[in-house]
Amino acid sequence: MSLADKVLAVNDDLPIRTDAPVHSGKVRSVYWLTAADSARLVLERGYDVAPDAPLAIMVISDRISAFDCIWHAEGGMRGVPGKGAALNAISNHWFRLFREQGLADSHILEIPHPLVWIVQKAKPVMIEAIARQYITGSMWRSYDKGEREFCGITIPDGLQRDQKLPELLITPSSKGVLNDIPGVPAVDDVNVTRSDIENNFSAFKFNSVGDIDLYERLLREGFEVISAELARLDQIFVDTKFEFGYVKDKSGNQKLIYMDEVGTPDSSRIWDGEALREGRVVENSKEDFRQLLLQHFPDPDILLNKARMAEREVLARDNALPVEVLMEISKIYVGIAEKITGASLQLAENPKAEIIEVLRNEFALVD
Repeated sequence: MSLADKVLAVNDDLPIRTDAPVHSGKVRSVYWLTAADSARLVLERGYDVAPDAPLAIMVISDRISAFDCIWHAEGGMRGVPGKGAALNAISNHWFRLFREQGLADSHILEIPHPLVWIVQKAKPVMIEAIARQYITGSMWRSYDKGEREFCGITIPDGLQRDQKLPELLITPSSKGVLNDIPGVPAVDDVNVTRSDIENNFSAFKFNSVGDIDLYERLLREGFEVISAELARLDQIFVDTKFEFGYVKDKSGNQKLIYMDEVGTPDSSRIWDGEALREGRVVENSKEDFRQLLLQHFPDPDILLNKARMAEREVLARDNALPVEVLMEISKIYVGIAEKITGASLQLAENPKAEIIEVLRNEFALVD
């Protein structure tokens, strides 16, 4: 079996029993279980959820996205070896710490395979909860052009690229296209202010104005937990994106939880501490891949300019990257996962067959 065959690139074609379309995102695919299978698993596995809670199987792939496109390499390699397992292992580690320190639950109920989560359905809050400890990336580019207000927060003059901010900055953006919110354009991923959210909390799918305080507290606390743990490893938590949603517990009470992934190289920037003390930025995150793409193509504006999205999609479709590029990215993902978890990352030889076997034999979800 070639290395390319060990990469799980297509994850929406598994024979998992479902009566709903498979939702396939950039990296994960979600299989909504039948009502009967959901109720059976809740009972058999003793999950702390409502008896009629909808459940899903979430399968992570090894695909890599950047600038809203999926990228591939020569030789039929359509993903990064070990990337999916690394992302899940890191998220699992942080979610466990969050629970141990009393922050909030996640949507994950069980982890039957390194590439698989069993999750309960959550009602997502329509906010990309972003926290920044350093000025870099898109924020630096805007600041360098003279912008000083970010999501309603004014930051001082005189900051340098990659400098630590005076305090942790919360700069939320919209999740999806939200219509009829005054002052908020009806486009995906647009910056919003705290006032925007407060004045339109129901449009952002918050249950109450008070839950805005709760999401910000959980974002700050989660950031601090991860930042402190990474500091022990001489790694710097630069910025991150969290997602939140509502679920019902066994008693039918709604609670706000963490969703999706947290503190991973896909959702965060992580810098090497020793390198930064020497005046260099060494990325242990997907930002390294983004920078590589910007240097690889002669016209980086295609990647940065949203108005050129059609050109960007053609660029990603028609350009196979050197295999070495994805192997270097694999080293970053696997390396930081092993550093964070303190354990060797076990990569599947035949990921799809393994997933099918465990879901058939242990959960009776494959006919």
